[in-house]
Amino acid sequence: MKAADLVEPYPTVRLDTPVSAAARLLTEHHRPALVVVDAHDHPVAIMPASKVLRFVVPGYLQDDPALARVLDDDFAETAYAELDTKSVADLLPKERPRLLVARPEDNLLEIACLMVAENAPLVAVVDGRGKQAPMIGAITVAQVLAGILPRSG
Repeated sequence: MKAADLVEPYPTVRLDTPVSAAARLLTEHHRPALVVVDAHDHPVAIMPASKVLRFVVPGYLQDDPALARVLDDDFAETAYAELDTKSVADLLPKERPRLLVARPEDNLLEIACLMVAENAPLVAVVDGRGKQAPMIGAITVAQVLAGILPRSG
């Protein structure tokens, strides 16, 4: 099985995308992360949903989670409003985590080995070689496992 057999469209954002829009994509598509692409649709980074959540939850609550018990639902709306003030670029660390990239001709075990080595939840699949190759979709760990595990019958 090749990457071309597994790849599916995957939601992407750009560095200038508002975090609120990225959060909506994460929730609407039930994804653990989004792929950040450049102007040529080439993948440049991964933005885990946990980064968005870390931004929404104030530092004082992260330091003392027991304080969350005394806050009401109005607080959640205030926290969400903060998402409109930042872009995806603001949430990404200066040293971005390595984004894994595969080609359509890569086989299932090559992709699995890559994911295991980097502890990655997904691999972006690009059409072609070079820094400007556009992304055609992504492959998640669940898809790789489904391709490896025997079919129950």
